[in-house]
Amino acid sequence: MPTKTTATYGAIGSPSTATYQPPQTSNLIPTPRSWGEFLDISALSRPLSYDDAMLRLRQNLTYFQFNYASVMLLIVFLSLLWHPVSMIVFLIILLAWFFLYFSRNGPLVIFDRTLDDRIVLCLLGLVSVIGLVSTHVGLNVLLSLIVGVVVAGLHASFRVIEDLYVDEESGLLSVVGGTQPPPARTNYTRI
Repeated sequence: MPTKTTATYGAIGSPSTATYQPPQTSNLIPTPRSWGEFLDISALSRPLSYDDAMLRLRQNLTYFQFNYASVMLLIVFLSLLWHPVSMIVFLIILLAWFFLYFSRNGPLVIFDRTLDDRIVLCLLGLVSVIGLVSTHVGLNVLLSLIVGVVVAGLHASFRVIEDLYVDEESGLLSVVGGTQPPPARTNYTRI
């Protein structure tokens, strides 16, 4: 007579029944941010110090990752207007960008392994550079990438981050769209 065993509190499943489920984190999927929010002129101000600029740079590059990748691709595309063969190679690579980075609904899984968004971004960038350098527009691509990095770096270091905050479950969110209650006020006694 077979006996039915049930798991109780604190029971550890056997290797045949337990499967590893990686935690679902928000940084596996690029989140497109509003272009109005990205290009908001009123959100630009001079950083007070080098540390403030580096903090802004780090947080804005994370928050607007999708937008900065789009801007970089646009700058490279515009630099290739006078090179038709390179433009064709770039459009083929742009299709790879679209399907593997911009239009995904979930994390990219290859051979039952979930690839982090940063790895996909780096690999697609490397393939783009190798593909375009092989069409003999290496200097043109290098200069356009330098311009793109400078534009992204300047925007990220001058864009204020006071309207962004870190929510541990969903990453960086806007204060307006956030669901956390405002911090409790304490009463101070004047001396």
